[in-house]
Amino acid sequence: MTELPEIDSITVYAIPMRSKFRGITVREGVVLRGPRGWGEFCPFPEYDDHEAAQWLATTIEQIGVGWPEPVRDRVPINCTVPVVSPERAHDLVAGSGCRTAKVKVADHPGALPADLARVEAVRSALGAGGAIRVDANAVWDVDTAVRSIRELDRAAGGLEYVEQPCRTIEELAEVRRKVDVPIAADESIRRAEDPLRVAVAGAADIAVIKCTPLGGVRRALEVAEAAGLPCVISSALETSIGLSAQLALAGALPELDHACGLGTVTLFEGDLVADSLRPVNGCLPIPRTAPQPDAALLEKYRHPDPARTAWWTDRLARVWAMSDPRTGE
Repeated sequence: MTELPEIDSITVYAIPMRSKFRGITVREGVVLRGPRGWGEFCPFPEYDDHEAAQWLATTIEQIGVGWPEPVRDRVPINCTVPVVSPERAHDLVAGSGCRTAKVKVADHPGALPADLARVEAVRSALGAGGAIRVDANAVWDVDTAVRSIRELDRAAGGLEYVEQPCRTIEELAEVRRKVDVPIAADESIRRAEDPLRVAVAGAADIAVIKCTPLGGVRRALEVAEAAGLPCVISSALETSIGLSAQLALAGALPELDHACGLGTVTLFEGDLVADSLRPVNGCLPIPRTAPQPDAALLEKYRHPDPARTAWWTDRLARVWAMSDPRTGE
């Protein structure tokens, strides 16, 4: 196991979201500085320490090792549309500069009518030439997925793909057999017991890869190769500091045929760096190193709650101890 780098700065942050996303209204996490610069540790609160250890492995790679050389200098980006009104969805897409939009759906039971209206508004904003993908975050059963996908496909005038409509590989495969829309696997890969061996090829057409929960850029490249499918690189809802690792993965992937879900800093009310990683003309550049936080922004978004600050620092310490070869764990 790689020896852990020395850390000389740790800050717990809290940044409000512009709209509720993945049930979150405030994004929390930790940024820390090591020998090669800054990294971010922000596993979602419901994840246990074992799963959080993969997020820390990404942080350790970022601050202690660095990233592989990129094979491209920029990547196309999709805009991300949370569960908002059709009017807000239209404005988000129209102002994004992106030609691909990812729309969150299935936020609650009975959400389909609102989802259809949101997708129709996105199509209006993109025009006929843009691509629309939807993400159900694994909440549908097979019958609901098939019915919803068909209606959403009609509302969109054709979907590029549907991301993780159901929870299990078996359910994905069944849905894939019953609909004409391509299926993308996300949670089925990154939350698998062994992402290198999960059999997604018969259940999906596209692999959604996130390096943060997979243990780093190099590990994610191995997972992408093992999946044997076209890949989309996607954010785990990080600030620009953590997002830069996802961009490093997108830059190093041998083939990249789809727009990536890395425009998520626009979902935050603020950021920790002055020059945020926000798409320009639908693209983001590939960074060679993680951006440094701005001192004033780091202070502005420092977590105001001492109890939550202690919770995050204790969590980081526990997971760090799990990763430290000197502990014998």
